Amino acid sequence: MTDIIKLTAAETAEKIASGELTAVEVTEAHLARIEAIDEKVHAFLHVDREGALAQARAVDEKRARGEKLGPLAGVPLALKDIFTTEGVPTTVGSKILEGWIPPYDATLTKRLKAADVVILGKTNMDEFAMGSSTENSAYGPTGNPWDLTKIPGGSGGGSSAALASFQAPLAIGTDTGGSIRQPAAVTGTVGVKPTYGAVSRYGMVAFSSSLDQGGPCARTVLDAALLHEVIAGHDPLDSTSIDAPVPPVVEAARNGSVAGMRVGVVKQFRGEGYQAGVIQRFDESVALLKELGAEIVELDCPSFDLALSAYYLIAPSECSSNLARFDGLRYGLRTGDDGTRSAEEVTSLTREEGFGPEVKRRIMLGTYALSSGYYDAYYGSAQKVRTLITRDFEKAFEQVDVIVSPTTPTTAFAIGERADDPMAMYLADLCTIPTNLAGNSAMSLPCGLAPEDNLPVGLQIIAPALRDDRLYKVGAAVEAAFVERWGHPLLEEAPSL
Repeated sequence: MTDIIKLTAAETAEKIASGELTAVEVTEAHLARIEAIDEKVHAFLHVDREGALAQARAVDEKRARGEKLGPLAGVPLALKDIFTTEGVPTTVGSKILEGWIPPYDATLTKRLKAADVVILGKTNMDEFAMGSSTENSAYGPTGNPWDLTKIPGGSGGGSSAALASFQAPLAIGTDTGGSIRQPAAVTGTVGVKPTYGAVSRYGMVAFSSSLDQGGPCARTVLDAALLHEVIAGHDPLDSTSIDAPVPPVVEAARNGSVAGMRVGVVKQFRGEGYQAGVIQRFDESVALLKELGAEIVELDCPSFDLALSAYYLIAPSECSSNLARFDGLRYGLRTGDDGTRSAEEVTSLTREEGFGPEVKRRIMLGTYALSSGYYDAYYGSAQKVRTLITRDFEKAFEQVDVIVSPTTPTTAFAIGERADDPMAMYLADLCTIPTNLAGNSAMSLPCGLAPEDNLPVGLQIIAPALRDDRLYKVGAAVEAAFVERWGHPLLEEAPSL
């Protein structure tokens, strides 16, 4: 089992295609791993054992018939519990959807199934994707496999923890303000936020519609690229979906190089609040890029300092609108419907019981920001700042091919450490939020361990919209150089659970 679960997704697919392993063997090994350790990690909210084995048997039958298999056929995956899955619970980490069984698959789910990717189950997350630690899940926190007393990032901590604890070689996350990249950074894995609109949002429960974006999570850059290619592409069911070819991400991941590229370093992405060990590893990464043949260009993007404030007006405003559909009348939890109460009272009681504190906080903040007399002062002003951030990125990409930064200012903090301090929690997304506001693509990959606490540090690479292939070209080069320097992938240093 240990040998199978330590394989990359690319290696696993190759062995299944050649007949060296069966998809059932691979799936059973990962299900056994989940059964052995997930009680401690709590990466999964629901494990679909029968469904996963049925998918795996179908792959083996295809191979036996001589049918051509896709590049990820038979490879197991952990799916963030924000995408609808027909016949399998989808809770979004909230009590308000506890026990809800969707009658349809999200487009992303359909594409995974069409590619014969084996879905093991649904992963834990901050409720409605609101959080940076997975502590806001109504079903309890997830532990970081490097240290179970630390957070695995958020909102997609379940997906990142599943990867880092070898419960799955692939995972899916969503990124509204950093919820793919920040969990990847603190668990020593790879996470990619594609260009906004590159991956369909149909069937993805909405938090902030102009920011939400699904994306691939993996343990290597190539594995992330293979998954990216499966899930991306135009979807007529999503009005924000981009009708454009998927960039050649797999080709870029197989041909990593930064020779002759211009790499930007933004001066706003360092300073007060950044852990010394994070800056040390980032500076080493910049030096490595220079060694590999890149030209380093310093950039000044003054509007980035306003990104956090703008985000925490735009995202709550959109969430207050999107979450209005959870009224206790159509689906999910219903409280107080005893025949004596009005529909309004039932809705109020349902939301009181079904939504957690962070969700209520953001709904109230967003409703206030959109209210009559305050709209222009708050939401309108935040959208103007968003335009300034987009312009700063446009100016920057006239000078450079990609931008690099730390993914998050600190390594993983202790579970409970910031639970009562929302502002401290929000600062975890300081480096990731500007990309969401502009709609660009970005990746986080491991760049070492911080000397103070021996916990993973992430390097963020940002590329222009629709140039996602640049992330993989640079990421693959950096990954190969670091693995050569360390002598092994970073995750081999993670404590065994």
